[in-house]
Amino acid sequence: MKKSKNIMNANCLAQIILFVAILLATVAISMLVTKHGRQTLGIQECTSHVTVSSGDTLSKLLGEQGISAKDIDTISKILKKDVGIKGLRADSDKIIFSRRADDAPVTKIVLIPSPWKQVELTCNDGQWVAKTIDIEPDSRLIYKDGEIKDGDSFYTAGIRAGIPEGILADVYDLLAFEMDFERDIRAGQNFSVLYEENYSEGQKVENGRVVAISFQALRGDVKMYRFRKSDGSIGYYDEDGNGAIKSLKRTPINNARVTSSFSLHRLHPVLGFTRAHKGVDFRAGTGTPIPSAGAGRVVARGYNNGYGNFIKIRHNSSFETLYGHMSRFAKGVGVGTAVRQGQIIGYVGSTGISTGPHLHYEIIRNGSHVNPMTVKLPAIDNLNAENKAKFLEVRKLIDSSAKVLARKPDMFVQL
Repeated sequence: MKKSKNIMNANCLAQIILFVAILLATVAISMLVTKHGRQTLGIQECTSHVTVSSGDTLSKLLGEQGISAKDIDTISKILKKDVGIKGLRADSDKIIFSRRADDAPVTKIVLIPSPWKQVELTCNDGQWVAKTIDIEPDSRLIYKDGEIKDGDSFYTAGIRAGIPEGILADVYDLLAFEMDFERDIRAGQNFSVLYEENYSEGQKVENGRVVAISFQALRGDVKMYRFRKSDGSIGYYDEDGNGAIKSLKRTPINNARVTSSFSLHRLHPVLGFTRAHKGVDFRAGTGTPIPSAGAGRVVARGYNNGYGNFIKIRHNSSFETLYGHMSRFAKGVGVGTAVRQGQIIGYVGSTGISTGPHLHYEIIRNGSHVNPMTVKLPAIDNLNAENKAKFLEVRKLIDSSAKVLARKPDMFVQL
């Protein structure tokens, strides 16, 4: 019996040793699988973060990370050719270098030129490849409203309402298709603006785009809504989904005062006799940039005794615009030049028959001069049935957001 007992104890001991061995082997395999899995997922063991400082260059920063001169040259060419990055900006750009270990070479570089864009450079088998990643901002819808008071310009009232200057400039550009900022502004008019604020990691980075505008104009309420169509293009539309952006602007220069209106019987301030004034004069300082009221092609540029330095642009088969009394022309703008809407074509002056610096602006339709402030201008883009149905749904959401924010102006709507 004693011998049998010893045999049983030996068997038990062998089983215990075998169990422990299996357990250790399982743990070891688990550690190997875990380590391999982390490498497969691309989890890096070591990263270093660098903010570009004054005097830093790409070559210098890469060299400090132990990257060879050959690779530095390759990376520089890839960034310039494939990504469009030619240099670094101090106190703005950030770079993240990744290695598998402290003493291992860099295998991944993340360049962050803005909160909304990252460029990832990875090295596989000695070959560097770049990939651009767009980052969606945390956008919040902000509401501001105001009222025109006695003596106000729209700009004054907008600033008082708390609308940021950049947003206000965009609002001017949009309303300029519908309004005469000199004659359409009256005390008691109300307006509102919905716009985006873009945040990254809980911090505001910038103001975004104008989402909606409402203005009680003399010729009726003007409303505009920003909408993305099914093909990805973006435009502004009225309440019914008709294009709010017209082919031409009524007022090319924002916030400029009208000093002389369109009239067929105006007493000329210089010549002293009654003569048709076939355009509108906008007072502005010498050298003020003059943008094209619409896209088109320059068909005349020169000087005559009346207009002084002038440019004439044909926009389509029906409409042309003329800009007179310029101090000088914009570089590169001549007869035959194709211009986009808003492109600077010249600068305000007082050449020709003029009492002082201003822009003389004309719209010619089918060969006849028309009043820029009253002529019906064609819309560039109206929505088709499919997009209009989607637009009306979006408009309802925007309007309901505006109502909520009007009651609680300190709140925002998450987009």
